Amino acid sequence: MQSVYKVEMEGITKTFGGVYALKNASFRVKPGEIHALVGENGAGKSTLMKILSGAVQMDSGTIRIDGQACNITSPKVSKDLGVAVIYQEFMLAPHLTVAENIFIDRLSGKKPVIDWRNLKKQAGELLDKLGFGDIDAGMPVADLPVAYQQIVEICKSLAKNEKILVLDEPTAVLTFSEIEKLFGLLRSLRAQGIGIVYISHRLDEIFELCDAVTVLKDGMLVKELNIKDTDKKSLINLMVGRELSTLFPERNATIGETLLEAKHICAGRMVDDVSFSVRRGEVLGFSGLVGAGRTETMRAIFGADKMESGQVVYQGKEVLLKSPVDAVGRKIGLVPEDRKNQGVLIEQSIRVNTTLTSLGRVSKMGIIKHKKDKEFSKKILAELATKYASVEDNVSSLSGGNQQKIALAKWLAADCQCMILDEPTRGVDVGAKAEIYKNINKLAESGMAIIMISSEMEEIINMCDRVMIMRQGKIVGELEKNEMTENNLIKLSMGVR
Repeated sequence: MQSVYKVEMEGITKTFGGVYALKNASFRVKPGEIHALVGENGAGKSTLMKILSGAVQMDSGTIRIDGQACNITSPKVSKDLGVAVIYQEFMLAPHLTVAENIFIDRLSGKKPVIDWRNLKKQAGELLDKLGFGDIDAGMPVADLPVAYQQIVEICKSLAKNEKILVLDEPTAVLTFSEIEKLFGLLRSLRAQGIGIVYISHRLDEIFELCDAVTVLKDGMLVKELNIKDTDKKSLINLMVGRELSTLFPERNATIGETLLEAKHICAGRMVDDVSFSVRRGEVLGFSGLVGAGRTETMRAIFGADKMESGQVVYQGKEVLLKSPVDAVGRKIGLVPEDRKNQGVLIEQSIRVNTTLTSLGRVSKMGIIKHKKDKEFSKKILAELATKYASVEDNVSSLSGGNQQKIALAKWLAADCQCMILDEPTRGVDVGAKAEIYKNINKLAESGMAIIMISSEMEEIINMCDRVMIMRQGKIVGELEKNEMTENNLIKLSMGVR
């Protein structure tokens, strides 16, 4: 008798150093189903999928594929069973062509001669079948937009006839239109009977795309539900294990005088005559498609990239910000989009990271006072409700949400007056998002001016007092609070009237 499920994982337990990553967890996916796997960071989602992919071996439990019990001891065994995992960091060879990437296994095969023309033809046929015939199979992958690189990654899996597809945060760097293309492809694959596991913190996407959802918490199964039988609030409550009264805090900040004004900023190809201002107590949003120039604008203002022309007026006076040191001296902070590589020193201690921009407050005659440094770190971290075991632990030991709090903490320690936040909640779970929103609100209420770049429209609409919309390096619109709707944001971002 054929199994109802494509994949069944039952009673999965895994420990690392005596700590449970998974405890009697279960997960299952039907053929022709898009099944969301959700939970806070540390809930066990990644470990469960690593076990399915063969990257990690379970301590105990049972895995069945198409009803047959199997022992997945390596990634090769997993692939041979038809499992493909598409990670956020693509496993593509950038300087090889699309066709070469799709059929890369053939390049290392036993055949001494490869029919390159046929390889390209077959890749083109596969792309065309999936609705992406506009992708040139002979083009180097490095020349493709990120969204199309993701399509190539999926095609590579389908070329091997895999029947189970696992996608980890697949829309993290995609534009609105690219997300729609990806969703169209996934719906097409669902219709072909492929079982799809969809891991995402973006609940709107889950309700738009998925058929079912499984919630994990603390390494254990909380509940499996049909999407039509739940709603966003109920799902959030299951994920965090408590009733989250509201994801977004009530905005009570008093908006004061203008703190920073940018006039006619030009920088490189991505920033063209950008002007805006932000006031004390205000959260000013920056919305737009990926590549619109938002990050580049803020890096130029912060002094991280060269500003070719324009003025920055700070506290009523023109200032020259030629480097981040100049910006920090003016009490301007930047929490970058790439948290792990640019926002924190990931393999340094929590204490070192927290006081990195305020060493003058914890040192005397150039010598750091260890006790004072430690106490000051703890005080700042407490203000952000940061969870950690010891300030001497490395930042890498923390969850994504707490790493983001460390990135915020160093600017709080420096008594920052203007904070630039670039995608502040990317890659963090819903519980951590709520805490970050609360902290942003608290900083605004203290009189700090906040500039927030975000690709999440819900975040912009609920957290910002005003929003500037960028497209192709220019400001193309400004919306007040009462004008902010998803429709208005999309139209301005895409240049639709």
